[in-house]
Amino acid sequence: MAKLSVELERYFFEEERSSDVKLADILALAGERIFGFLLVILSLPSALPVPAPGYSIPFGILMFLLAVQLIAGSKVPWLPEKMMKGSMKLKTVQSFLKKGLPWLKRIEALTRPRMTYICTSLPGRTIIGFAICLMAISMMIPIPGTNTLPAIGIFVTAFGLQEDDGFISLGGLVISLIAAVLSTSIIIAVIWGGTSLVDLLKESLAR
Repeated sequence: MAKLSVELERYFFEEERSSDVKLADILALAGERIFGFLLVILSLPSALPVPAPGYSIPFGILMFLLAVQLIAGSKVPWLPEKMMKGSMKLKTVQSFLKKGLPWLKRIEALTRPRMTYICTSLPGRTIIGFAICLMAISMMIPIPGTNTLPAIGIFVTAFGLQEDDGFISLGGLVISLIAAVLSTSIIIAVIWGGTSLVDLLKESLAR
């Protein structure tokens, strides 16, 4: 199967497409690596170091649904028909891809099938599913700083999943862990009026 970057370039830049891209169209493109493929595509806009207003919450919901199905052991994802008919402007997708494809190609240069049990075994996919669930929830929280790093964690983890590269997925899980700590710290800081998770830990240790 061709590399993901090659397929995306062909599908969105070389072939004639309608002005709107539906999620159902992307599903048809995904083929057998459907879970990883969809999670990579959905996390990409928020993972890029550019503003992506309006996408974190709806895409976060979609990724949460996909992650729950990973945990349940599903082989083929199910999404509500309304979401399947949802669409984005082709030019919007192309603008994200122009920024994201160079990063995608760099990761592709590092990937190969290894530690595949992390991506193919039920325990491995369950752990990946739980991590993506938490990151998707973080992306849906309307607080600055709780979107980009969780999206990067999903992107890297899912890329390893779709390439059967457990080492890359493991790296994504580490990023997700760091993102979880950062998001928790930000949320605590908001709730406690500026007191971060680090400050609370220091106070606990001091006692």
